[in-house]
Amino acid sequence: MELKRGTFSGSIGFVLAAAGSAVGLGNLWRFPYLAAQNGGGLFLIIYLILVLTFGFTLLVVEVAIGRKTKRSPLKAYGEIHPKWKWIGLFAVLVPFLILPYYCAIGGWVMKYCLVYLTGQGLNAVTPDYFTGFISGGAEPILLMAIYVLLTTFVIFRGINKGIERLSKILMPILLVIVAVLSIFSLTLSFTDGTVTRTGLEGLKIYIIPDLAGLTFKKFMNVLMNAMGQLFFSISVAMGIMVAYGSYFADGDNLVKSVGQIEFFDTLVAFMAGIMVILPLYVFLGRDAMDSSGPSLLFISMPRVFASMGSIGGILGAAFFVMVFFAAFTSSISIMEAVVASIMEKFNMSRKKATIVEAFLALILGTIVCLGYNSLYFELKLPNGSTGQILDLMDYLSTGILMPVVTISTCLLTGWVIKPDTIIAEATKNGEHFSRKGMFSVMLCFIAPVLLTILLLESLGIL
Repeated sequence: MELKRGTFSGSIGFVLAAAGSAVGLGNLWRFPYLAAQNGGGLFLIIYLILVLTFGFTLLVVEVAIGRKTKRSPLKAYGEIHPKWKWIGLFAVLVPFLILPYYCAIGGWVMKYCLVYLTGQGLNAVTPDYFTGFISGGAEPILLMAIYVLLTTFVIFRGINKGIERLSKILMPILLVIVAVLSIFSLTLSFTDGTVTRTGLEGLKIYIIPDLAGLTFKKFMNVLMNAMGQLFFSISVAMGIMVAYGSYFADGDNLVKSVGQIEFFDTLVAFMAGIMVILPLYVFLGRDAMDSSGPSLLFISMPRVFASMGSIGGILGAAFFVMVFFAAFTSSISIMEAVVASIMEKFNMSRKKATIVEAFLALILGTIVCLGYNSLYFELKLPNGSTGQILDLMDYLSTGILMPVVTISTCLLTGWVIKPDTIIAEATKNGEHFSRKGMFSVMLCFIAPVLLTILLLESLGIL
């Protein structure tokens, strides 16, 4: 029995859903601190160039594979070439590993939404508040479970009534909140003793390239950081864009839609830098701009809102609601990539496949939460960092499997079936493909080399 596949009602629905996937936690906590640490404007310029070349190429390839095969990520690569079907298994393992810890973090975001929406934002200022919460017993698990169930409900409703409808509501709201907070950040001013810092000064640090002491080694480090951020941000190598591509109508313009996804993702990432970096600089000083990971969202930003006075509580609530929307649209796409594969592999209905994946995510998500409590340990990872269960799952999925999937995809499409196969799919309705030459060079040569360097760094070899 062939299961009926859903289809996005139009290119707008596809773009908003795919952009919702791309615009996630990576844009809001990783992009700002990487920009601050890597020369401000230098990082932004390199990132933009990579968006228009590296990111564009990978997005076109994955969406085209999905639309051409009309298969889930698990089956699509085998449809392209039977000997390369193993890529599909790796591609599905990525979202399967990511979803549990993403939902755990989603539960953290929900906690801070509730704290600020109930007017208790000042309680969240101290570092002990965050560590006390995540190392607690039942509360992180309960919030993670609620987050999983919310995600499950959307996937349960399918492509049009679930993913597309929600994306059309949440994405515009998210963009408005980001824009308002970014504009407000430009107006900030704070006097610390005799020194006054302003949002406009922070903007200069953010966008003007810092070339002091720039060496080839430092430039390559910035390049790799920008590429690693983009690689994670655009949702490639997770099966997501293949899954969404399989729901993308044959008559819609693929190249144009990919360009719009790039635009939305880059715009939100840039504005996220403004609304995070500028307040950090104004209220906490230059050193605070280097905050990263959970400490940026859950420790540094509450300190910023507390420094703003009475308006800080309102802005804190808006900020964490926006973070929740960004995380939620991403977790939906992550679950969909797995559910689509379960449906096709086991000839299972959407409802049954969704229940199966939700159950597995709940079990693994509980283990992730307990990783800060009864299952706590510290493990030295090959890339030099030290992590717990969440960090280990993140390292395996984003540090190892994602580069392997993308390098293999580049070899398959660039050297086995050739770029013309993808270009033909992308222009099947006679669309203009202005970046065709660049696409072929990037796919065959540049992307595999850059990705191999990224993988070797993750393995601790470089």
